[in-house]
Amino acid sequence: MHLFPANLSEILNTLPEQATQRLNLIAVETLRAAHMPPFSPDSATLLLGEWNTPLEEHARHLLATVYPADHPLMWVLPKKPSRIFSLQTWQSPTPAGGTLYIAPLENGSSLESFQEIIAHLRAPDGCPWDREQTHQTLRKHLLEESYETLDAIDAGNATKMREEFGDLLLQIVLNAQIGFESSEFNMAEIIKGVYDKIIRRHPHVFGEVQVSGVNQVLSNWENLKQEERRQDGEMEKGMLDGLPAALPALSLAQEIQDRAARVGFDWPEISGVLEKIREEIDEVNRAETQPEVAEELGDVFFVLSNFARWKGVDAESALREANLKFRRRFAWMESRARVMNCSLKEMSPQALDDLWNQAKQQLSTAPKQ
Repeated sequence: MHLFPANLSEILNTLPEQATQRLNLIAVETLRAAHMPPFSPDSATLLLGEWNTPLEEHARHLLATVYPADHPLMWVLPKKPSRIFSLQTWQSPTPAGGTLYIAPLENGSSLESFQEIIAHLRAPDGCPWDREQTHQTLRKHLLEESYETLDAIDAGNATKMREEFGDLLLQIVLNAQIGFESSEFNMAEIIKGVYDKIIRRHPHVFGEVQVSGVNQVLSNWENLKQEERRQDGEMEKGMLDGLPAALPALSLAQEIQDRAARVGFDWPEISGVLEKIREEIDEVNRAETQPEVAEELGDVFFVLSNFARWKGVDAESALREANLKFRRRFAWMESRARVMNCSLKEMSPQALDDLWNQAKQQLSTAPKQ
């Protein structure tokens, strides 16, 4: 069946004038195996072709991944008044011969729209600050935005997460624009590269490979990476090569141990990890010089991060949360001391301990800020 219906001109004439300026024409069947809408949501869309109930139900779920529940839709019916409704009020069955029109989201809701404004910022009539940026000058901003995103995740603040993920996307798109201008790479190449990599490294999803669980997935991942390097003519690297040295120390320790475990270099039971913790603490107690203490404490931190890995806990996030918890409690103590017209440094150890216990009790059920 040809994609375009014989009455396409008639259908187009029923649409709002601005819709036909940027209009996606999509065959309904392309939705059947999709997990996300395969078109830009800030352009109007016509879904062309015949519907059936299972496909209609799938399409409704698919559109809900991008469009809000009250988003306007319209059945364009031949020689009949069009039927306007929303995603939330979509009802079966589809009107016979109806073509679904999806109104566009507001401008700026697609990656392409965002790339446009970033390119504009870098253009001769753009922003002087943005035009001066390079990969190196943006490096510190990428790091800062990454940590701000982690703060939002640790706080469980969905509003802040959405904002900070947007700031991270800004860094990526801005670097992609700089890469294009310097003939290094462009956004399409970035996306295509990681798209191919994900498919290549998930043969158990996109191919015929069978896996028994997460451990086999990770083992296959490492084997595929090694094969990619050989095909690219790179020297064979060790399991721990390529780990970014700039990672926070706890995250790096956990990643090192996780990779070593993929080839079987690990304790068979968690009891071995606990015994190693006790052993390392004893060695700290026996250390006599400052360098020895520092070295043994490093071993303690290293094995504690491994214990966290065994427990399925991200060590870096756990320590960040402990830091935040201490800061909240200490700030409460300072606030309480001001109410008591005294300072913490004037209080006895016992009074400080009592105040600390009060802070723990007061903040144990308080929502996180």
